[in-house]
Amino acid sequence: MIKLALICLLVAAVAAILGFGGLAGTLVDIAIVLAVIALVLFAVFLVLGLKAGKKVRDSFD
Repeated sequence: MIKLALICLLVAAVAAILGFGGLAGTLVDIAIVLAVIALVLFAVFLVLGLKAGKKVRDSFD
């Protein structure tokens, strides 16, 4: 997901250089949304992983 956001930013930069301001702005907005979704998913999976790890550790005690 981060990779896709970086690709959108790269394409937005090229579009801005070539003068396509509307397209560049749209791609930047898409990249921001993708980055936020990736960060939220990272946080959710981090919490889930920590909880699962704690359950596994507790089962060995």
